[in-house]
Amino acid sequence: MSYDADLKLFIDGNWKSGEGRDTHCVINPVSGSGIADVPFATPADLEEALAAADRAWPAWRATDVEKRAAILAKTGDLLRERAQHIAAIMTQEQGKPLAEAKAEVIGSASMFNWYAEEIKRDYGRTLVRPTGQRSIVIRQPVGPTATFTPWNFPIYLLAKKIAAALAAGCPVISRPPQETPGCTGELFRALADAGIPNGVAQLVHGEADLVSTTLIASPTIRKVSFTGSVPVGKHLMKLAADHMKRVTLELGGHAPVLIFDDCDLEKTLDMVVPQKFRNAGQVCVSPTRFYVQEGIYDAFLKGFAKRTARVKVGDGLAADTSMGPLANARRPDTIEALVNDAEAKGARVLAGGHRGKSGYFFEPTLLGDVPNNADIMNQEPFGPVAVTAKFSTFDEAIEQANRLPFGLAAFAFTENGRRANLLGDAIEAGMVGINSFAISMADAPFGGVKDSGFGSEGGKEGLETYQVVKAIHQA
Repeated sequence: MSYDADLKLFIDGNWKSGEGRDTHCVINPVSGSGIADVPFATPADLEEALAAADRAWPAWRATDVEKRAAILAKTGDLLRERAQHIAAIMTQEQGKPLAEAKAEVIGSASMFNWYAEEIKRDYGRTLVRPTGQRSIVIRQPVGPTATFTPWNFPIYLLAKKIAAALAAGCPVISRPPQETPGCTGELFRALADAGIPNGVAQLVHGEADLVSTTLIASPTIRKVSFTGSVPVGKHLMKLAADHMKRVTLELGGHAPVLIFDDCDLEKTLDMVVPQKFRNAGQVCVSPTRFYVQEGIYDAFLKGFAKRTARVKVGDGLAADTSMGPLANARRPDTIEALVNDAEAKGARVLAGGHRGKSGYFFEPTLLGDVPNNADIMNQEPFGPVAVTAKFSTFDEAIEQANRLPFGLAAFAFTENGRRANLLGDAIEAGMVGINSFAISMADAPFGGVKDSGFGSEGGKEGLETYQVVKAIHQA
């Protein structure tokens, strides 16, 4: 299958490429070889995008909500119609199996469709006042927004931000990951074809530091939304603080999974193993630290290893592939170092443990008896490695789950209803899945606590992050 992507910038309603701009080579992670070149925005391009957003802002915020909603809904419809084409581009850029890529495109469409309807129900409130007086509270769009998104879910994480921002009435300038410019460009092509006005939605590929510092420093930008690593998130937060910009940060995690001895073990294993190796473990909410109650620990490891051995690794375009390569050359080196460190400190390699012979592949890996001083117990691996340790009591399990400074997602498996209630209260995470991994839906808030960031995307909370509150009092 050929790589059929038209790599361009989208600025003020115009597609731009070449014309003396620097370029970046897009790599297919299956082979490690280049497949195309994406043009990088120049400082002049960024200033043009900012000027266009500034011009578009008054008209877009005043655009009737029904018209805004119609454009968002049409975008969602176009993404669904083009899902197979966009998915093929994504798989060649990022590596995930074609079925996962197509599901991501469909999920992205759902974000546009949901916010197209939710914005129609964005109500204010009236306060109780004496006769003849009125006090109302309304929400208004915060203003032009800059978004920065990663390569692991290049379409979905972008859609989460821009669907809510556009629904609220905020123009958007987006800098997507340089690894996946083709599929993200297709999202903006859908917006353009749906009738988005010039300057309201703009796409700027480019060198991360130049784009972030230029956009965040501009008085045009009123809001910054970032998904990515903790260090980069903290850096962008500091830049935003210098200019008093509102920020939403969805940062790293290291999701604990608490497996209690009263769970349905076979059913649990059938759920957790595919989730662990989805997108080769390159998922911010990927189940990673498996704490298993001692009575079922050995059985859990045996069942996990057996299922791990059946994971078919290969080119994501192949129909029988269930796990593709890692997304870039850095990932296999990082995963290999973490596995070697854990083994040197006493962990057992029960499945996998080796990198592939070509491309950016790494075997689905299971580590048993991993001590807390192993690097992989403290650093998010962001790869196809499950780490396990046993626990005895409920309190011990909670202590381990909350031990790290991360708090994005956590999961637990138990058939005890009272324990399930206690887990939901006691675990320090923005999202908790109990007997379920379904925690990311259009109508639900998605976000973390502690070093995993703050603010939410999705749900009405995601819309509110692009709004300011105004109280109007009339005597």
